[in-house]
Amino acid sequence: MKPAPFAYAKARSVEDAIALLAQHGEGAKLLAGGQSLIATLNMRLSAPRILIDLNGIAGLNSITLKGGEVEIGAMTRHAEIERSDVIRKHAPLIAMAMPHIAHPAIRNRGTIGGSIAFADPAAELPACLLALGGLVEIAGPKGKRTVKADDYFKGLYETAIGACDMLTGIRLPAAPAASRYGFAELSRRHGDYAVAGLAASATFASGKLTKVRLAFFGVDLTPVRAKAAEMALAGGDLDKAVAALASDLDPPDDIQENGAVKKHLAGVLLRRVVQQLTETRA
Repeated sequence: MKPAPFAYAKARSVEDAIALLAQHGEGAKLLAGGQSLIATLNMRLSAPRILIDLNGIAGLNSITLKGGEVEIGAMTRHAEIERSDVIRKHAPLIAMAMPHIAHPAIRNRGTIGGSIAFADPAAELPACLLALGGLVEIAGPKGKRTVKADDYFKGLYETAIGACDMLTGIRLPAAPAASRYGFAELSRRHGDYAVAGLAASATFASGKLTKVRLAFFGVDLTPVRAKAAEMALAGGDLDKAVAALASDLDPPDDIQENGAVKKHLAGVLLRRVVQQLTETRA
């Protein structure tokens, strides 16, 4: 299939992009890497009147360590993140997730901003953002604002980004010495969207997990924290944490699996990820 006709504009700055969004309203779509958008255009699931290309904006593809945070510009390609020493050292959960994102050709073009803005509930990076308690930087007609990951996801493909807003980057806490991270997903084939997945962060000291954040993906309309399971893990009881998923998660049936199977898989993933969080380090 081919997309419906649309106009095209290439933004030269964040301010230019926001002005174009304000001018065209809900009839406009932003183009970053295009790895999700182009598919929806071709299937006519999206039919914008104008496409605003962000690829001409300078300064949005950086990865920096600043003030105890890892700052990643919205237009940073997945492949750049995958190769980054800063990410590997200071945001290891992101490094763990990157090889699971689609395939190399898609990672060469797809952007972290596009993934976080699109907010597919089965995608890896939105869950990692939630597991790390990261921040989302948003620019709009009224200026810039920062939104916590816990407040960012609103519903299926719905976020705190307004109709005339643009995501400009994310900020993640740099990994402290005692931090631990875990990541696992189950998919029909490597590179497919996950049937179920889990991104986790914690502190591990004296044989105990604290500050646990469990972000499941592929099991709800958004990535979701399993807060009862988090509390059980902090109390040192893995079996109780797995049982707590019954109240934390209520997966809907989808084209991949029914909810009961997804809930079972969530427990399998939790056991695997806890092993990652508590394994002995050399």
